[in-house]
Amino acid sequence: MNNPFQDQFLKAGLVSKQQVQKAKQDKNKKNKQQRNNKKIEVVDENKIKAQQAAEEKAKRDRELNMKKQEQAKQKAISAEIDQLIKNNRIERDESCEIAYNFEHQKKVKRIYINEEMQKQIIQGKLGIARITGQYELIPTAIAEKIQQRNEKRVVLFKEDQQEVDANDPYAEHQIPDDLMW
Repeated sequence: MNNPFQDQFLKAGLVSKQQVQKAKQDKNKKNKQQRNNKKIEVVDENKIKAQQAAEEKAKRDRELNMKKQEQAKQKAISAEIDQLIKNNRIERDESCEIAYNFEHQKKVKRIYINEEMQKQIIQGKLGIARITGQYELIPTAIAEKIQQRNEKRVVLFKEDQQEVDANDPYAEHQIPDDLMW
């Protein structure tokens, strides 16, 4: 007997050997159950952690797939826009000597055109589209289709009816359409 209290109780005659053995068995059962419960809790914690890791991985995978799908969609739209521009661009040749300046994405850009093209741009019949760093002239209908897909790739000029300010001292002076800047 390794428990000094049990030894003392036995010597004093307060308990019998069977009672001491039963107490030891109960104590051993209790300890065994506690160990098993701890193992179960540890296993449950590991399962929970593994499940959370799997859920996080699935979430990251879904986000990556969505990004990849969005990139593929943007690439397809860009290819479609390039095809529209290539098929519908208006050819410019050596007779295009007029440097036409326009604003695109807050920067002044230049394209060389002829007089007829300049008139059509001013009237809003032609638009300017960007393809691989170059600018091409395209019909307005095509430019509007491109603008629906990606408005950063096209420049449209529409005749705007601007309101005249009553206090504007230059209101009676119109700016000519052929003014080059």
